Amino acid sequence: MENYTYNSLTLQLEGLNVSKDSLYPVFFFFLFFYLFIMIANLGIACLVFIDKNLHQPMYLLFCNLPFNDIIGNSIMVPRLLMDMLRPPSERLISYSECVVQAFTTHMFGTTSHTVLMIMAFDRYVAICNPLHYTTIMSNRMVMKLTLSAWGVAFALVAILLGLTMRLNRCRSMIMNPYCDNASLFKLSCESVFINNVYGITFTVVLFTSSIGSIVLTYTKITVVCLMSKNKSLNSKALKTCSTHLFVYLIMVFNGMSVIALHRYPQYSDYRKLSSILFHIIPGSLNPIIYGVQSTEIRKFLLNIFWHKKVVAS
Repeated sequence: MENYTYNSLTLQLEGLNVSKDSLYPVFFFFLFFYLFIMIANLGIACLVFIDKNLHQPMYLLFCNLPFNDIIGNSIMVPRLLMDMLRPPSERLISYSECVVQAFTTHMFGTTSHTVLMIMAFDRYVAICNPLHYTTIMSNRMVMKLTLSAWGVAFALVAILLGLTMRLNRCRSMIMNPYCDNASLFKLSCESVFINNVYGITFTVVLFTSSIGSIVLTYTKITVVCLMSKNKSLNSKALKTCSTHLFVYLIMVFNGMSVIALHRYPQYSDYRKLSSILFHIIPGSLNPIIYGVQSTEIRKFLLNIFWHKKVVAS
């Protein structure tokens, strides 16, 4: 039976429905990916910070992704792992902690879009306007783009959560492995019409802006490559843009899956798994795809290993 309370300051997380036989395999699966996300993303960020050859607009903008992945997964995954080892009745979370978790979760998703948008702009300038690239993509412009990506995401998510926090709560069960906006406003017995309208508007604006900017920039890049007879330029552009596009498509597919499954309660287990993978998959793939594909990062790593090999011998 559902526990009805009024503005309770303590909430209960439903968590994952995992059988006893698969509890520890699932636990160590998520733990492995969490540790990999932390080590890989911190490693890439440190490489960009240490190596002066990587102090280029493309890599400085890319550093927003590891930073975002670290924050997004650090707030969600450790709590998820702890709750998996607890009985359902002990999976309690304070309302304030739940709001912070929801805010961070939506910041993670929104910033993923805005960062990839500014990275697409950088690639557009580099390929379509290479002679003025250094002038346009100055340190000042990189800072403006970074602040814009985080600032727009912060404003959109702050309004989203602000509309939810105004509601009175008559339930205390979060029907999700972690807190998000939809789970929070479902605790209310009041009308959530405004929340639904803003939520849909927020989603449409975000997806339209990101998809529109990606389509526009890559269309122009494709036109430039088709008109150019420079095979080296075309090869580099194809490699860079295909990597960027692959990461973007994975993120969009995961995000749309979570949003769509929220509308179908009968698929709650799939929604829970999808919402967790929304954090884990991009956070795991970003350092691999961008790190391994980058010639400069590969050279830096090879120099380190070669130096260690020489010293050891």
